[in-house]
Amino acid sequence: MKKILLLSDTHSYIDDNILKYVKQADEIWHAGDIGDLSVIDAIKMLKPLKAVYGNIDNAEARAEFTEHNRFKCEDVDVWITHIGGYPPSYNNRVRDGLKANPPDIFITGHSHILKVMPDKKLDLLHINPGAIGTQGFHNVRTMVRFEIDGKKIQNLEVIEFKR
Repeated sequence: MKKILLLSDTHSYIDDNILKYVKQADEIWHAGDIGDLSVIDAIKMLKPLKAVYGNIDNAEARAEFTEHNRFKCEDVDVWITHIGGYPPSYNNRVRDGLKANPPDIFITGHSHILKVMPDKKLDLLHINPGAIGTQGFHNVRTMVRFEIDGKKIQNLEVIEFKR
């Protein structure tokens, strides 16, 4: 079993409240718009990290991370990208790939809007953890944690902070 902390859109912001949850997870997944790489450094000092770059990320972040990260966690196929859209209106960068070979979990960032929703047509779970950083229009900062046990995705919880 793996405990996952999923975050996105840090926009160069990290604090002790976020790091408290980082310490409780087995892996951290970041869905892009990292900003300053000191955010990633703070996380990587504590836990393993999987991440993608976002549209605000510079050449240094793009050299370290890819636009798409597809991997297995336990028996779950995971695809993380920053700009992916939502079911059924996926972004044209991912639409054909999703239809041809859907993952079990499709994770995006970018919108700063927390959404967890099934795509019954593609038989996948879509998660956007919202934004945990302080830049943007959102009034509540959010991230998501959950567990993966074999093929099961369980105990999903939204973590909220005031802005």
